[in-house]
Amino acid sequence: MSPTPATDTEYVLTISCPDRPGIVYSVAAFLVQHHGNIRASQQFDDPLTGLFFLRMVFVCADPQATVTTLRDGFAVVAQSFQMTWILSSAAEPTRTLILVSRLGHCLNDLLFRASIGALNIQVVGVLSNHEDFRDLVQRHQLPYHCVPVGPANKSAAEAELLRLVAEERVDLVVLARYMQVLSDDACKQLDGKVINIHHSFLPSFKGARPYHQAYERGVKLIGATAHYVTAD
Repeated sequence: MSPTPATDTEYVLTISCPDRPGIVYSVAAFLVQHHGNIRASQQFDDPLTGLFFLRMVFVCADPQATVTTLRDGFAVVAQSFQMTWILSSAAEPTRTLILVSRLGHCLNDLLFRASIGALNIQVVGVLSNHEDFRDLVQRHQLPYHCVPVGPANKSAAEAELLRLVAEERVDLVVLARYMQVLSDDACKQLDGKVINIHHSFLPSFKGARPYHQAYERGVKLIGATAHYVTAD
């Protein structure tokens, strides 16, 4: 049984890897070795892809433990199972880049919640294909990057997006009513890093004016959902 944790510092471990026996056992054994105590754990085995997914929140009673030492130790376990993984402090803000076009309600809400500490994110900037929200973003003392997108420069615009993601060490890109479809190549390079916020009518009402389509069909439920962006 693990010792009672001497600190409330929480760590988050997320894993994806080919499914095989012993994954959970090995992760748990690693935590025992480092006096870890699991606070929450969710796992999913996808038989269609043969992949295993795990997200675990834990605390560590070892006073010498840091994010760096835990990462160094877990790298051995990860290599043996061909894991794609992230281990971070739960208190560490997620470095976030927000993308927006000409509807600013999602952007405004995210900036407000971040400013009052309701979201554990560090907004490193806002990228838009229009100038509409420069004043709003600059009032929050954040960088505003206007990168117009058209058929002739879509590749260049996505290259600028990828440059910003690398330069600012972005963990998460949020499409907050960004009215551009990312290319397959951009989706692959940003795999697992892009969340799209959209109306809850998808996929029932696609294309232009989805709210109008829903109203005409008599839909009574409204709201919003979010999903990770993939090439699909």
